Amino acid sequence: MPLEQIESVLDEKVRPQLALHGGDIQSVGLEGSVYRFRLTGQCAGCPSAYLTTEPLIREELLSALPELADAVLEQGVSDALLDQARAILGRHG
Repeated sequence: MPLEQIESVLDEKVRPQLALHGGDIQSVGLEGSVYRFRLTGQCAGCPSAYLTTEPLIREELLSALPELADAVLEQGVSDALLDQARAILGRHG
């Protein structure tokens, strides 16, 4: 299953809902039939991230793509956020 299929479902069903809260989703990768992702924007680090993952992201993906076994939220800081922090620290340090 190509990652493009997952991105298509995300664009249609998931991203519009996340955008309502100032967030987005970033694909980390596809390992076999397990999709890994991060939440970005206002959704990154949100205490409700796991609640969002289960009903919105996971169910939408598994419903649309039955060959997908799971969708797993990876916690952590994105490369873009790290770069932004480094730029800020570089200016003030």
